[in-house]
Amino acid sequence: MKIAIVGTGYVGLVSGTCFAETGITVVCVDIDEKKIKKLQNGVIPIYEPGLEDMVKRNVEKGLLFFSTSLEESIVDCEAVFIAVGTPPDEDGSADLQYVLGVAEEIGQHMQDYLVVATKSTVPIKTAEKVREKVLDALKQRGSELDFNVASNPEFLKEGDAINDFLKPDRIVIGTDSKRAEKIMKRLYKPFTLNGHPIIFMDITSAEMTKYAANSMLATKISFMNDIANLCEVVGADVNMVRKGIGSDTRIGSKFIYPGVGYGGSCFPKDVKALIRTGDEYTRSLEILKAVEFVNENQKSVIPSKIKSHFGDSLSGKKLGVWGLSFKPHTDDMREAPSLRIIKELIDAGVEIKAYDPVAMEEGKRLLGDSITFCDDKYEAMIDSDGLVVVTEWPEFRVLNYNVLNKLMREKVIFDGRNIYDSEELLERGFTYYSIGRQPVKP
Repeated sequence: MKIAIVGTGYVGLVSGTCFAETGITVVCVDIDEKKIKKLQNGVIPIYEPGLEDMVKRNVEKGLLFFSTSLEESIVDCEAVFIAVGTPPDEDGSADLQYVLGVAEEIGQHMQDYLVVATKSTVPIKTAEKVREKVLDALKQRGSELDFNVASNPEFLKEGDAINDFLKPDRIVIGTDSKRAEKIMKRLYKPFTLNGHPIIFMDITSAEMTKYAANSMLATKISFMNDIANLCEVVGADVNMVRKGIGSDTRIGSKFIYPGVGYGGSCFPKDVKALIRTGDEYTRSLEILKAVEFVNENQKSVIPSKIKSHFGDSLSGKKLGVWGLSFKPHTDDMREAPSLRIIKELIDAGVEIKAYDPVAMEEGKRLLGDSITFCDDKYEAMIDSDGLVVVTEWPEFRVLNYNVLNKLMREKVIFDGRNIYDSEELLERGFTYYSIGRQPVKP
């Protein structure tokens, strides 16, 4: 079985590599010649644990290929997946120019029946537009080739994407064709052998499922951050509250950790897009509008705590920032809270030195010379007036107090992820601010 995947970004590259891992021949297509050459030479453009080895293994087996030619790549394919970007427009709607451009090109070059599946996160009713683009291109050729459109949203967590793809909670496929359903079922059979279900549904429901899933998770995060901020005012401990509600199986313990707000390539974009869809259909999604509002405000919580501690004037203060990526185990800084936090601190006159285990190059690209980038987490603490923890990387969880005592000018920690123990820090003579808990001071 052979398939093509158009787009070698996060979704396309992970999906194509994991399909190849099961013995399927996969051609990953991209118009970016430099990226394709790098991939052909074994250079992976994104950081994802385990991905580099898997790409290399399947290229060597002759199962995974990279190309800039869609025309050549779809020869003998049974399905082609569209996995290109859908960046948000200024009004929050998803920009479909790349998706529809690929659909048109498929119609121009296909030579046999194809399932055209959208894997990009796309607005509701996009499949209809994809179908029209393919049809129009076929008509211009005078061709009556048959094809079917399907929606196959991805549910990958950055940092654990390979495991998510190989052992999915569920596989969602929207199609109105039995022929397409049969092909998709055969394609995904290796992933269902351990009981992971394929859920077939109509195309519109599949498109909605992706947005609804991400928006629900974003809602849980914003709800918990709202509760955390109230906990601080009334004197409650949000960690205790989290344990209390998380033990309720109807709520669950995932995505209820308070912090500095969500970021990344999915949640911010998808919440905006679903809000926009609701407005287009005159069904205002008030809960999601509140989710977005709370999330934006949450990114300013740590800067507010810093200003409260040091006073209104932060000019001349030096702070070490640990963590730049929006979450651990990725170098992705799209919509990362660190960007907002660092900007607010710089604007207030703070000198920033930062460290992240894998996102340093991306940080340099986005932040330039506005901050100092360090090779080690403790280098960022030299002569600092405080530590700001933005991303909960595992290597940040255990502190070397002897080193910090020697390096820091003032022993104060602003923890945006609640990864430290208040009593332990108090015993060590640190002032400690976290999210949803009372500050502790020696």
